[in-house]
Parts: sequence; structure tokens; C-alpha cells
Amino acid sequence: MVNKHRLKPLYQLVVNNFHILVILPVISIVVLRKAAQLGPDELLSRFHGLRQVHLFLAVFLPFAMATLYLIRRPRSVYLVDYACCRPKSSCRVSLGSCTENARLYPYIDDGSFRFLSRMLERSGLGDQTYLHPSLHDIPPRCSLSGSRDEAEQVIFAAVDDLFAKTGISPGEIDILVTNCSGFTATPTSTDMIVNKYKLRVDIQEVNMSGMGCSAGVISLDVAKNLLQAAPRGAHALVVSTEITSLINYTGKNRTMLLPSALFRMGAAAVLLSTSRSKSRFRLKHVVRTITAAEDRAYQCASMMEDDEGKTGVHLSKDLLPVAGETLKANIAALGSIVLPPSEKLLFALSFLARKVLSRKIKLYVPDFHTAFDHFCIHTGGRGVLDAVQSSLCLSDENVEPSRMTLHRFGNTSSSSLWYELAYIEAKGRTRKGDRDLP
Repeated sequence: MVNKHRLKPLYQLVVNNFHILVILPVISIVVLRKAAQLGPDELLSRFHGLRQVHLFLAVFLPFAMATLYLIRRPRSVYLVDYACCRPKSSCRVSLGSCTENARLYPYIDDGSFRFLSRMLERSGLGDQTYLHPSLHDIPPRCSLSGSRDEAEQVIFAAVDDLFAKTGISPGEIDILVTNCSGFTATPTSTDMIVNKYKLRVDIQEVNMSGMGCSAGVISLDVAKNLLQAAPRGAHALVVSTEITSLINYTGKNRTMLLPSALFRMGAAAVLLSTSRSKSRFRLKHVVRTITAAEDRAYQCASMMEDDEGKTGVHLSKDLLPVAGETLKANIAALGSIVLPPSEKLLFALSFLARKVLSRKIKLYVPDFHTAFDHFCIHTGGRGVLDAVQSSLCLSDENVEPSRMTLHRFGNTSSSSLWYELAYIEAKGRTRKGDRDLP
């Protein structure tokens, strides 16, 4: 019997290099045959018969088109370095402490306590995650001043670490982009950073809110677009965080208790530039999928008041199905860009077979290992990681960075991807030329 595992590398080699292995040899054979038929004397006579204008166009047009392409193509954007916040040890909280504290909260009844305990046990969180000191009290002290203190702690810690690692001065920052879904105080997070580090008066700043866990990648896209219009060699600082003390829920609605059990303190600071000098990574593709036009997707996660007027983040029962559909659409769009021809061909054949022959034929799931060496999946929870691993046919090693980040730091929202990348690097798994999927 023929071994499929031995045939697949050969198939990939032929399909992915079809133009080299098939097309170029065929063209070369046709040209050589034609030249042999004509003979050297006739070839020289035809060459001398060409007008000078034809020779000029043959040389000038390709050169002009190549120059125009180089001028109009977008600038490459590079990641100089990044830093993840590790909060103070006094902020550390174990699952046992969370459970015992919840038992003493006056607003949690027996049913809500059992639900919360069950969710904490299944969450995948460890005993060394972090919460702001205001949430260690019984009952928690949720206030604007506490939220601002948490923001300053995590943001300044990450930015300080980034400046120390890169050696760049605050005056060299041209663009500043921050994102935080729930905390939108005045002055904003961008103004907080400008004031702390005395950034330039002409800096371009963008403060994003209400965009959830995907805001970290969206911020990269915003910074990338702004860098296209900035002078060459400009620097963009991107800061991603979520403030846990503001989204803490003090009511009895179970769908609103879950976020306060999963989210933890954290932040990441990222330095981007259009200069390749001293850069560690290159940003190649950013693919965004927006489903807010659908009511079901629009309302699957929202900050609202319950029947008693308590504010919290409400997660609808449609959250997981909507997330799955969105991920499927995003992966399809990304796959069309990054997957090699061999995987696209197999998917196209399975799609046609499903349409023409029978709907019972299972669609081929592309092997994303052919496009990426590492996977950084958002730490939304153990159930989310299980679903993504199953749908993309990933190994336990592929999902290990996400699971370990969830265990060690919890769901840090938009900054979680950088904690996962830091885990991969700490394990020594990254090499020059590796490709990552956030």
C-alpha cells in the first residue's frame, strides 16, 4: 500500500513549485526548438530588423513598471520589540482565595456561588494570576480611582520595560495607539502616557475602546496604517490592556458573573517601526473580520445593567457560535493569502466534490502548519481553546502557549497574544524565519 505521509511532501513540492518544475522547462524547450528551427543566421537577421524604438520599449517599460511598483507598494512594518506587564506579587490571587472571597460577598446567593465555583474550576486558570488590590477586599471596592490606579500600574510597568529593552527615548515616539474596552476615563490612556513620559507635542495618538479582546490586533492595524503616512523610520507605540476593577460585577445574573471570574490584570507594550534596523519581527498580514452588522453578533457581548441596576459585561448564549463563525470566516480570508497552492488546491477539490457529488463529503481542513510555525490563540477560556484546537487540527504543542498563558496569567484580554509569544520565546522555540499566527 502507498504511504500517504510519503506522497504528501512530494505532492506539495510539485504543486508549490509548479512554475519552476513544469512551466519554465516547457517554455525553455519550446524556445530552444524554435531557435533550432530558425538557425543562428536567421535569428541575427530578425534581431537586426527590429527598430530602435522596439528595443527601447523592451528595456524601458519593464524598468518603469518595476520602479512604479516599488514606489507605490506599502512600506514594510517591523516589530522592534515588546514587553508584557507582570504585576506586583501583592496582586496575586489563587483560585481558593477567589472562591472563599465569593462565599462572603453579600450580593452572591447559594446558586450564584455554586455557578461561580464551577466556572473557576473549569476555567483553566492557575493559582498565580493577578487582580487589583481593590478586588481583594470583601466586598470588592470598584471605583474610578481604583481603575485609574490599575491602569497606571499595568501600562507604566509595560512601557517602562519596553523602553529599557529597546533603549529608545520617549521623544522618538511618533505615533501612540492604546486600547482598553471597558475603561474610558478622562483624561484618556493616551494622555496618561503622554503626560507620564513627556512625549512630543506633535505625536499622533489614537485611543480605542469597546472593541473587546480583538482590540490588540486591531491596534496593530491602526498603527500600521498610520506608519504608512509617517516619515520613514518612524516609531509607533501600541499599548493593549483591560481594567478588571471596572468590569467587576456585583449582581446575581450568572451570564454577567463569568467575565469577572475569568479576566485578570495584564498589559503589553509594543514598538513598531518602518525601519528594519534592530527589529525582531516583520508584520506581514492583518486580516480583520467584522460581523457587527448581524444583530446576533452585535449583542453577544455587551456592557449593560441588570434588573437591579448593577453594571457588568453580559455574555449571550450566542457568543460561542458567533465566535466560531467569525473565526471560520477570518481563517478562510487569511488562508487565501498565506496558504501554499497545494493546500488551496486540496480545499478547492473537496469543496467542488461536496457541491457536485454529496454534501456528506467532509470539507478538507487546510494544514496551517504549512503557513505558520507557531500559533498564538486568544486565551478566552479552556472551552475556546479546545474548540479552536479541534477545528484547526492543532497538536497539544501548538496550543501549549495559549493554555499555559491562561493558567499563569488568566484572560488578559487584548494583551494575551503577547504573553503567549513571550512564552514561546522563553521556551527557546523561535528561530530566524519563523512565522507566527496571532
